[in-house]
Amino acid sequence: MVKSLPIRSDVKLEETWNLKDLFKTEEDFNDSLKEIEKLADYFEEKYKGKINQPSIILKALKDYSALYEKLTPAGTFASLSLSTDQTNTDAQMRGSKFSSLAAKISSKLSFLNSELVELPDEVLQEAIAEGAEYQNFLQKLLIKKQYQLHPEVEKTLAAFSSTFNAPYKLYDTTKMLDISFNDFEVNNSSYPLSYVLFENDWEAESDTSVRRAAFKAFSSKLKDYQHTTAKTYDMHLQIEKTTSDLRGYNSIFDYLLLNQEVDRSLYDRQIDLIMKELAPHMRKYAKLLQQVHGLDKMTFADLKISLDPSYEPKISIEESKKYITDALEVMGEEYIQMVERSYKERWIDFAQNTGKSTGAFCSSPYGNHPYILISWSSRMNEVFVLAHELGHAGHFYHANKEQNIFNARPSLYFIEAPSTMNEMLMANHLLENSNDPKFKRWVISSIVARTYYHNFVTHLLEAAYQRKVYERIDEGLPVNAQILNEYKRSVLEEFWGDAVEITDGAELTWMRQPHYYMGLYPYTYSAGLTISTQVSKRILDEGKAAVDDWINVLKSGGTKSPVELANMAGVDITTEKPLRDTIEYIGSLVDELIKLTNEIDK
Repeated sequence: MVKSLPIRSDVKLEETWNLKDLFKTEEDFNDSLKEIEKLADYFEEKYKGKINQPSIILKALKDYSALYEKLTPAGTFASLSLSTDQTNTDAQMRGSKFSSLAAKISSKLSFLNSELVELPDEVLQEAIAEGAEYQNFLQKLLIKKQYQLHPEVEKTLAAFSSTFNAPYKLYDTTKMLDISFNDFEVNNSSYPLSYVLFENDWEAESDTSVRRAAFKAFSSKLKDYQHTTAKTYDMHLQIEKTTSDLRGYNSIFDYLLLNQEVDRSLYDRQIDLIMKELAPHMRKYAKLLQQVHGLDKMTFADLKISLDPSYEPKISIEESKKYITDALEVMGEEYIQMVERSYKERWIDFAQNTGKSTGAFCSSPYGNHPYILISWSSRMNEVFVLAHELGHAGHFYHANKEQNIFNARPSLYFIEAPSTMNEMLMANHLLENSNDPKFKRWVISSIVARTYYHNFVTHLLEAAYQRKVYERIDEGLPVNAQILNEYKRSVLEEFWGDAVEITDGAELTWMRQPHYYMGLYPYTYSAGLTISTQVSKRILDEGKAAVDDWINVLKSGGTKSPVELANMAGVDITTEKPLRDTIEYIGSLVDELIKLTNEIDK
């Protein structure tokens, strides 16, 4: 039976992460902020107005990286402590304190980029030749040179960075603090409801009346906050549009895609092909769910149910460790040691509690070990989620060891490839270990319902909706709740056709996703999974040689473009073939589920 969530102070210590690896005490954190501010003052005094030759450029970048290596753990500590309990006033104040300091420092140090881009290109090229470790930073700066504004304007914009981030913080505050869900009733029984309970439990509830009632109650409460949330989102969009225009980009898409190091064609292709060619396969899957569960109709509220709920095991945290280490053993000894340390040294926050951020994420501060947030529900799909986040951890565990702070982080386009790779390895491992039709169906349905549905459907439909929103913003128009609801509903109806009834309230799902405050992020999940699907096939076929290539990709961090990283792993994403092959593979999985279901029914 699903229970109401406890407050943070009542959860088990062993189910929480250990942030003392960042700072042992609050005093240590505050001392770090003071030190960072002094370092920033010293940097400004030492270099402002003096960056004029390659040797000074390289010294400045060395000191600049050292400063940011101090800033990163402080920011991580402030962010992570708030993410586990947004009702905690101390964590709220700590987060605000860091944001203010970060904006102040960003403004103070903005002169560095301004002075660098004012130098002749040949001086920067000479610095690149003399300091290979800063090549990545300087080459990206050269690309952005045409979009750099006057130094005083850059300084002013940097000073407002905390304010520009306010819409996301306001969204989170509305979502996690202001929205309070009442219990809902079904057949004279009362059930608790919250963001975490809905997304972790009620969406996948096998009892149709309870599941649909939960969806109705959840959506009804979201609707009460749709106008505030829409205005918050519009503020964020207008900031992005104004920034794009001020800097002279041709479109907001060009502005948001520049850092991803891919052009508009790769972005559009991912959305267009999946919307058109994956939709028939997923409609077939929806009809299979309807048939197996004997539903009167298939509604949006029914899409997250398991194909066979009676077969889905409950998995403890300790049991998840064995599943994951067995599945990822192919990645090598160092990788598995990292996984084991993540459990033993409490890198993972498993607890479910009020005020905790929804979903799951991995934070990998440079110079420290990664941290993973998840709300453990004991469902098998959480093992896939945890494997996914450990994929991010493994990525940056390797990249941070091999690269400097400027080179560690790859393009957002590639960021979800290592995470989804682990989901594929988990699925492959489970399939290898049984020929029982029912178990095989359960594993394949987990791949379809978790790995591909989450990354190729949920996030891709977010991307298709987001594209509509940005096209409108690019025309100089605002958005409101009515427009956002219409856009979301139209995308859902286009994808699901007549196979799924788009229930009232489904149009409000745009309110649930923080990714909209992170640029063109949602489409990258399917982009990453396209790469990892192809590489996982290589690992099955070639073994260690393919794994070694993949580990080298992880170690490369952000020193190469997404196209180059994919090529290192044997995948050519400049063509449609990897994406079409992945869509075809998903279709084959759905067909296999239908075949296995028919066998089991006989």
